[in-house]
Formats: sequence, structure tokens, C-alpha cells
Amino acid sequence: MTTAPAPTRVRIAAACRAVTEAPAFSFAVLTVILCNAVLLGAETYRGFVSDHAAELRGAELGCLAFFTLEMLLRAGAHADRPKEFWRDGWNIFDLLVVVCAYIPFVRENSTVLRLLRLVRVLRTARFLPQLRILFIAVSRSLPGTVSFLFVGAVILYVYAMIGWVCFGSHDPAHFGSLGRALLTLFLLMTLEGLQDAIYNGLAISRLSLFYYGSYVLLASFVLVNVLIGVVLNSLDEARELDNAALDAEGRAARGGAGKEEDADLAERIADMRQSLDLLERSLAATRQPTAVGDKDRMATIA
Repeated sequence: MTTAPAPTRVRIAAACRAVTEAPAFSFAVLTVILCNAVLLGAETYRGFVSDHAAELRGAELGCLAFFTLEMLLRAGAHADRPKEFWRDGWNIFDLLVVVCAYIPFVRENSTVLRLLRLVRVLRTARFLPQLRILFIAVSRSLPGTVSFLFVGAVILYVYAMIGWVCFGSHDPAHFGSLGRALLTLFLLMTLEGLQDAIYNGLAISRLSLFYYGSYVLLASFVLVNVLIGVVLNSLDEARELDNAALDAEGRAARGGAGKEEDADLAERIADMRQSLDLLERSLAATRQPTAVGDKDRMATIA
């Protein structure tokens, strides 16, 4: 297989980029993704599936063909800079989702195929800027969330042990074991049943008010606010990363357009050189007979 010349790759990339960057193309892809989600929902009704099995199968094949064409266009848009295609995580994600549909094991397993089609719905984040930023923020907040979960687990464990020691014999239904105490406190973290828990604790000891009050303050207010702060900080970072990625894509697109202009200029210069060479040869051919005639006239006069 021969490699296409650089100007040809530039033209292919420019043509495909013009299609993929058009608002109508993004709208079409988003529409097909939503149609795919509607088809998945329709397949949960057995009566509808039995009556329209052929239509649903044809619609699914149509969605797959459209997504395949989309990936070919996106790959073609990076024909002049292939490495940039693999640096975009969304391109890799989309490619895996499309390619897996052609793998025999996945294609023949209805459960895996449905899960794969469900994953396609996540591709809406690529075309909705706010949703894309939210996904990035969630991924950026994972390290902070892990730390938050660790601190929350420590607080939950400590209060569960204290509750088992203080209330285990009097309220075995909620604090009879470590597992029951953990479940009770986990539900209290949402403030569900807090009033009943406080009344039951006051029947045992008035100090239970301090126990529940300190736990609610730490678990429901302090930790939740810390988590909100982590998420908000991640949202700011996600916005900056998204803006930087868009700027990089814009610079790359301008660079591809510059390469195309350079290639066209080089071709025009080459054509001009060929024209000059032809003109020089024609002038040389015209001067040669004239010079021979002058010599003959000079010889006659002599």
C-alpha cells in the first residue's frame, strides 16, 4: 500500500475536518445517539419488540453504520496529523465503542451488546460542553473523593463502635453489632430517622444528644461541605482544561490550513517554473534559425 502524498493527505484532512466541525454534523450525531437511547428503551417492551423486531434490528444497524462513518470522518480529519487523533481521549473512547460492535463475541452476546449500546449514550457528553466539563470534573475529583471516603469511613467506624458500646445492650435493633451500628449511622448521614433516633437515645441517656449532635455535625455538614468544595474545585480545573483543549484544537486546525496553503503555493511555483522553462526553450528555438540566416547574409556580402 503506497503512502499518499502530503498535499493529498492535507486535502483529505481539510475536507473531513470541514464536515466534522460543522454544527449540523454534531447535531446529527447527537440525534442518532438519542435515537439509539430511545431504541434501547423500546426494547424493554416485549410486545413491541415481537411486533417490530425487523424494524428495530434495521434501526440498530443504521445507527452502527452512521457511527462507523463518523469514526472514518474523524480519522480522516487527522490524516495530516495522525498522532493528534490518539491524544484525544474521546476519539479513543468512540473508536472502542464502535469497534467492539464488530467483534464476534460481543456481536453475538445480546447482553454485552446492549451494555455496549448503552455506553453510546455517554457520548452525548462530547457534544454538550457543560456535560463534558462535568465528566472531566468527576474524573478530576476522584483523588479528593477517595480521601473524603477514607475520612468518612474512619468517622463512621469510630461512632459505630461508640454506639455499640453505649447503646448496644439497650437498642440491639440499631446498635446490637458493628454492622447494625454502621448501617444505622449511614442512614442517619442523610438525616433520615434522626428524630426517632434522638428520642430513643434520650430514653437511654441524655448524653446521647451530644453523641448524635456531634455525629450529624461532622458527617452531614462538615464532610458534605468538604465534598462540595472538592467538586467545585474540580469543576474550575475542568473548565480550564476544556478551554485549553479547544484552543489546542483551534491552533492545530489553523496549522493544517496553513499546510494546505503552503502545498498550493508550492504547486503554483512548480507550475510557473515549468512555464518559464517552456518559454526559454521556445525562445532559444526561435533565436537559432535567425542567427543562421544572419551568418549567411554576412557571407554573401563578403
